[in-house]
Amino acid sequence: LPFSKLRRTLPACLRLALVMASATLESLRYSREAGLQVLDQLKVPQVKEYVPVRDASEAWGVVRSMQVRGAPLIAMVSALGLAVEVKGRQAGTKDEAVAWLKERMAYLKTSRPTAVNLFNAMDELEAVVVAAAAAAGSDAAKVYTAYLEAAEQMLADDVKDNKAIGDHGADAILAAMAAAGRGGRGARVMTICNTGSLATAGWGTALGVIRSLHARGRLERAFTLETRPYNQGARLTAFELVEDKIPGTLICDSMAASMMQRHGVDACVVGADRVAANGDTANKIGTYGLAVLARHHGVPFYVAAPSTTLDSKTRDRK
Repeated sequence: LPFSKLRRTLPACLRLALVMASATLESLRYSREAGLQVLDQLKVPQVKEYVPVRDASEAWGVVRSMQVRGAPLIAMVSALGLAVEVKGRQAGTKDEAVAWLKERMAYLKTSRPTAVNLFNAMDELEAVVVAAAAAAGSDAAKVYTAYLEAAEQMLADDVKDNKAIGDHGADAILAAMAAAGRGGRGARVMTICNTGSLATAGWGTALGVIRSLHARGRLERAFTLETRPYNQGARLTAFELVEDKIPGTLICDSMAASMMQRHGVDACVVGADRVAANGDTANKIGTYGLAVLARHHGVPFYVAAPSTTLDSKTRDRK
């Protein structure tokens, strides 16, 4: 169903076009001076409401409650939530600073253990803290500053990495279409769950690929699955497409096979919660079924994920 008809055909909870209070959709707002706010995704698409995150405990809470979700964003909000708490801390010795930061990072890891990005981010930040403490002339203030700067750099890197993923993914899809003799038209791309600005610090991973295709004028239409039982596709991905005026169609999960068979799909692109050392990928329920359907119908299937989603400690899906 085209999004232009959603308002009169969907129940009120999914009338996506009713909430467009600003031109730019942001999953979070952060500055060292103003602190951190996150979009409450439990209230989207009916309401766009940003809630303050003033410390690690509140970061843990918004992640645990799924006010914030998406593997890259979970890591980012956790890191920045602690950064807000760190700001202004000076007292104590450098060893006390390291011990306190380690304790807070260990606590943050318990919020949503399914997403490996959180663990990778905390491990990377812990290494920064330990190195800062070991440096000559170090003190507590320098340890805290090292953490703060590293967390802020993660934010900048996330957006940059997502745009690179989008460009590489768009290149791969267009190359595959050209090889199949379909290079003269726009791409028809199917996705599941939410992997856009609401799952990352900006642009998105799988949805970032769709954004990059659209920016080049090479997207015919995006097809997003509703993604039961939590409906991230219906509530969030469709909402993002409406916000950014990207041509899209929302379909129920069981329509994917018929869509591929009767109307044709050029590519499926999905995100990931975790990628094992051998390439096995864990993602939302329904992703495996979509991959099987894509293989049966000869549709190229891509996983778009940053290196922070790689779990080299896990050999394979078993």
